[in-house]
Amino acid sequence: MVGGMGGMDPKQMQKMMKQMGINSQEIAAERVIIEAGDERITIEPAQVVKITMQGQSSFQISGVVKTESATREEDITLVMEKANVSREKAIAALKASNGDIAEAIIQLQSEEGQ
Repeated sequence: MVGGMGGMDPKQMQKMMKQMGINSQEIAAERVIIEAGDERITIEPAQVVKITMQGQSSFQISGVVKTESATREEDITLVMEKANVSREKAIAALKASNGDIAEAIIQLQSEEGQ
């Protein structure tokens, strides 16, 4: 095996992994979004490989990474003003609508109208 595993043909590597009970499958993903607390990590363009071993799946993601706050300050202020609600209600509505400002405002206005 010249050059170690890096020199191995990808088909040989796939066959060897299958013999060891490891299956890998490329996922056709354009973007991956990870929301962790108040942080949103976006990987775009993304290359995703699903690896299954002994019934457990894991995902290997590579691409261009961008990190931002899941709820932007401008969005919170706009929802507070348009829906005439507290900061806490605006944040909760934005999280419930996955950051869709219009949907958050409409939802809050319909709640206030009840």
